[in-house]
Amino acid sequence: MPLTVESVIEMPGSPDLSFDHGAFDPKTRRVFVAHTGCNSVEVIDHGSHRHVATLQDFPESAGVVADEGQVLVTNRGAASLAWIDGDTLETRAIFNTGHRPNGVAIVSHLRLAVVACIGDESQSAKLQALNLNEGQRWSIDLPGRPRWCVTDAAGERIFLAVREPSMVLTARLPKLDMVQYWMLPSGGAHGLDIDRQNNLIYVACDGGFLVEMDAITGKVRRKWPLSGVPDATFFNPSSGLVHVAIGEPGLVQTIDPHTGAITEITSGPGAKTTALVEPHHLYVFSPSHRGALVLADA
Repeated sequence: MPLTVESVIEMPGSPDLSFDHGAFDPKTRRVFVAHTGCNSVEVIDHGSHRHVATLQDFPESAGVVADEGQVLVTNRGAASLAWIDGDTLETRAIFNTGHRPNGVAIVSHLRLAVVACIGDESQSAKLQALNLNEGQRWSIDLPGRPRWCVTDAAGERIFLAVREPSMVLTARLPKLDMVQYWMLPSGGAHGLDIDRQNNLIYVACDGGFLVEMDAITGKVRRKWPLSGVPDATFFNPSSGLVHVAIGEPGLVQTIDPHTGAITEITSGPGAKTTALVEPHHLYVFSPSHRGALVLADA
């Protein structure tokens, strides 16, 4: 169960190594991470554990998701969503969004993107769904600041962590109707992932708990204590483990939902973003290491 450091991959460029969301694309075997401080997206080849490209002109890049060679990036500084070809690394299209887009999800076989926008003084927080091919879009207002979001296995529902009031908002795709609000027993819903096979949601909350919820009913099943304020949270279907990145003091906490066992590995201060590569690897983007720690489990 414990993770160990396999290698370190250094990132080139600016000393402002502030990373946001990261994602692995199974088709290209590449890892993509938002390099917010440099307005760019960094690309790593998983097979060689090598940094291969820096993609420029992504203002305050934030959310990243990837699947089937399609990569989506939210640009908080430009109120836009970029659609990248994972093979050529070319930007296929840019779509306008609500203000300060953050979390993003993709239903690749439907060419559907879901974007959670934080908003600002002039515009409220919004959840938007966009058809990448046809340009159709749907939008609903949100009750609070959005964070991470994921879809179910069929791509029929979206699950979104809302900070305060701390909840999981779920809606039917693509029209964002049949909305439900599932309240959490810990404040500050933040990182979120889903066990699609068993219909379970894992939400890491700023209040200091990882919460397990039924993805059908919203019922809270169990919770486990965390060692700090969490961020990126990934469920690994291969191992059944949940990995939670905690930026301060800088560690990854791993929870086994079956046994309740918890282990930790030190990463580095500010290392709050990760990307899961099944079956055995977790990339941790660490400013103090000037790049990515590649962790592996047994």
